[in-house]
Amino acid sequence: MKNKFKVLRAERDWTQADLAAALDVTRQTINAIEKGKFDPSLPLAFKAAKLFNMPIEEIFDGSSC
Repeated sequence: MKNKFKVLRAERDWTQADLAAALDVTRQTINAIEKGKFDPSLPLAFKAAKLFNMPIEEIFDGSSC
């Protein structure tokens, strides 16, 4: 699934480790999500939406599902 994790993270000047800590996941998980190799769970998607203060639909593009 396409997502804006990398762009949103860069806009905030966060490392993958910073974002991982904020979402309580590993840096490897963030890397995999950014590369489209892993789709986050629904709870993780909600957590990201809250963290970025955006609707889930603005962060994740599910049209490729």
